[in-house]
Amino acid sequence: MILTTPWVLWALAALPVVWLLLRALPPRPREQAFPPIAILRGLGARNDDVARAPPWLLVLRCLAVALVIAACAQPFITRDRAGITTTADTLLVIDNGWAAAPGWTERLRAVDSILQRLSRNGHAVRLLLTAPPAGNEPVRVSEAQDPAIMRTMLDPTEAQPWGVDRHAAATALQALAQGGWHGPVLYLADGLATPDDAAFATALRAVGPVRDLRLPDADIVTLAPGHNGSEALDLRLRTVPRPTLRELAVRAQTLDNSTLQVVHVTLPPDARQADVRLNLPVELRNQLDHVDVDAISGPASVRLLDENDRRRPVGLISGNASDTPLMGSLFYLRRALAPGAELREGSLDSLLARPLSILIAPDGTLGSPDARHKVEDWVRRGGTLIRFAGPLLVQAAGGPGLANPTLPAPGAERPGANTPAPDALLPVQLMDGERVLGGAMSWSRPEHLAPFDAQSPFHDLPVPGDVTVSRQVLARPSADLDTHTWARLTDGTPLVTHAALGAGQVVLFHVTSTADWSNLPLSGLFVGMLQRLGERAMGIETPADQSLLSPYLTLDGAGVEGPPPAGAQAVRADAFGHIAVSATHPPGLYGPRASRRALNVGDEAGEMLPQSPIGTAMDLRGQAPDIALGPVLAVLGLALILVDGIVAILLRSSAGRGAGRLSGRMTMLVLAVAGAALAFPNRAPAQDAPPPARAGSEHPNDTSAVPGAALETRLGYIVTNHEDIDTVSREGLQGLSDYVNARTSAVLGHPDALVPERDDLSYYPMIYWPVTADATTTPARTAALNAYMRHGGILMIDTQGQDPATAQGDKADNGDDSFTGSAPGTAAALRRMTAGLDIPPLMKLDDHHVLTHTFYLLHDFPGRYDGMPVWVAQEGDSTNDGVSPVIIGSNDWAHAWAVDDSGNTPYATIPDGTEQRTLAYRFGVNAVLYALTGNYKADQVHVPALLKRLGE
Repeated sequence: MILTTPWVLWALAALPVVWLLLRALPPRPREQAFPPIAILRGLGARNDDVARAPPWLLVLRCLAVALVIAACAQPFITRDRAGITTTADTLLVIDNGWAAAPGWTERLRAVDSILQRLSRNGHAVRLLLTAPPAGNEPVRVSEAQDPAIMRTMLDPTEAQPWGVDRHAAATALQALAQGGWHGPVLYLADGLATPDDAAFATALRAVGPVRDLRLPDADIVTLAPGHNGSEALDLRLRTVPRPTLRELAVRAQTLDNSTLQVVHVTLPPDARQADVRLNLPVELRNQLDHVDVDAISGPASVRLLDENDRRRPVGLISGNASDTPLMGSLFYLRRALAPGAELREGSLDSLLARPLSILIAPDGTLGSPDARHKVEDWVRRGGTLIRFAGPLLVQAAGGPGLANPTLPAPGAERPGANTPAPDALLPVQLMDGERVLGGAMSWSRPEHLAPFDAQSPFHDLPVPGDVTVSRQVLARPSADLDTHTWARLTDGTPLVTHAALGAGQVVLFHVTSTADWSNLPLSGLFVGMLQRLGERAMGIETPADQSLLSPYLTLDGAGVEGPPPAGAQAVRADAFGHIAVSATHPPGLYGPRASRRALNVGDEAGEMLPQSPIGTAMDLRGQAPDIALGPVLAVLGLALILVDGIVAILLRSSAGRGAGRLSGRMTMLVLAVAGAALAFPNRAPAQDAPPPARAGSEHPNDTSAVPGAALETRLGYIVTNHEDIDTVSREGLQGLSDYVNARTSAVLGHPDALVPERDDLSYYPMIYWPVTADATTTPARTAALNAYMRHGGILMIDTQGQDPATAQGDKADNGDDSFTGSAPGTAAALRRMTAGLDIPPLMKLDDHHVLTHTFYLLHDFPGRYDGMPVWVAQEGDSTNDGVSPVIIGSNDWAHAWAVDDSGNTPYATIPDGTEQRTLAYRFGVNAVLYALTGNYKADQVHVPALLKRLGE
């Protein structure tokens, strides 16, 4: 313990004087002989006046005075385990870049402790922050300040979202040393090495002795881009190596912070990086907004995604009879599109059955009128059709090929030519036949490509000199042909034309998708052109390389999005992926919505190495604010003075022979109560937490023998021992219970967690059982569940994305219903779980089952996912009066029902969002009422009303 003003303790020398004053007696009364005194003495009256204070009361009063004197000395307990002395004016150097964001609170706590000691010792402090401030201000050392004032200046300071500039900091330190200032240096390092560390260390040592304080266990990580393929989003997690094993979780989230996937990453000792792969369907992947690392704050642990990280589903119509096994019409298209899109091949009907961004039709794939009609409807709704010319398109245009057709002047028709009926799926009208350039019977040579116009989406793509065209279909000249042309040959004839059709667009390459008419499919230009068309199909405008994209939203030092800071400047479009974040270019989103780009810390962070210590290395966690004892001692002293006053009042008012003993007892009682009151706040936080709630109890500490589920209707869920799954089950059933309470006359309480072999299941009308890959069963659990179903309970089994048909072996319909998405291993787990259960023969839930109209009339039964079947007992089973004891599905209903503590629905429903979640709630209502009422809605009395509503 250390005293701030020790001279005050000299007042303790006055305690003997206090003792003498307190025990002083009043003057003795003068005795006078008076005969009636003998008479009065015989009356038995006693003089109970207190002549002297009890010794314990004197000790109490002296202790109170001593406590007040000690409080005035301002004692404190230091918690400086590092042993840092602050006996002179000090230079405080702090790394406040993005690498210091993890553990920034601990750094500020250490700064508080250091400034507190400097202020107490009467020394000044100078401050140097190594990260450049916002607004393009230089890095410099502050003037000497009082530590208390310096702390107020640091209050709003947080880690900057860009890195440190130790070169500029070294320059500022050299200027300080040359100015004649020298003193001790306290350096709070972030632990990340930079190329300027040697010069910075030399400049620090030139100022004075250096103590290097850092957090040895701070996790400094960045998320760098990996190979962004069509099947997965690959990221690379880079980190400063540490000698211990680390477990990190990478979370993929949407714009509303709904979690789509969590990937757990294990970093071995001394590991510097790890690959992270996010396997998501394209529909989910295109909803990603950012990826971050759990429990690590700062902008480096957040990776913002832009349109370049999205993957567009592209459909390739197959089935061309002229295709060969090795070099068909889709051969070059597959290789050009595979790196940047999700390719889907198949018939036209199968492709249009799922969402598409682009539909590519090689020559001959749109020959039937029915196919053209379907594609036209799709394009008018916003799709993009890319067609390629070829011999079949030439025949449909109305004539054989021409070696050298005579080109009419623009705006004029060919004499004698019949104008064919316009085709809605062609951007321009075509002339008869194809144009042949070069060859043995032609005087012309293959034509090269002309530079692209500024209005073309290919405008900044370089045109290779070796790309030539030997055949093409010609566009019929018209006054607006130039406005429909995106690419042309050197002679001015169109190579790529386009036209709007409804809300969509049609694009035509006037050559084939193979190398028969041109070597364009063999070039890298072909890849770039298809990529630009894919971007345009999503409404994205590709900015020119020299165009400037202004900051839209930026990340602060805590990794939270907000408005751009002062001094943030625009970034050139071609600099993304090559420019490091800085004070002028903070991490965030740049540009308008149609061409928005993301700038992340991990783009140019490179390999991350630990920083070598400078001077004496110390653990920053050894610094903590001191504990002041003065207020505590003052409160105790005043409390004792209050007790003394109460005791004095009691002693003066007491009378009689037993007054002394009574007053003593009351005094001790008052002292005990005061001591208990003073000690109670110290004991309260140490009280044990209440025991966890049992299944079925009304309150967490309910010891009643009557379970809560016997007093109100509740749903239950089986515990899986996976905290995340059990949390979702609880939140999902709570959300469903609230939905049922708001829309029906049923009243449900909060759901209960159940262990079948331990808890009584008879109170619960329906129990939700999520299937996990490691799920097992026991004979006791099987017996309990069989008894539950036998007595009328309904078990709702959810395989969370795995089609239960693959587990049950039901071969009635196991075609396109299976889902290969999110729960691998649950099929085998479901077989293990249900091996001993008395499950009747199953059937697919259809519109005629009573479960589809117990409350809502339903045709679909989605959850978080949609499109997978639901299985129930076959109708006609007499068990339980025809009520199915099981409902087995894989749509992951709990995630769709889940409502968190803030009232939000944290999990996205795919693919229809809010509408799909509403249907999931309605199916849950039907299931609850089915469990409560059984086959009541199957009674014949309801048939006329149901038939009327069904329109039959």
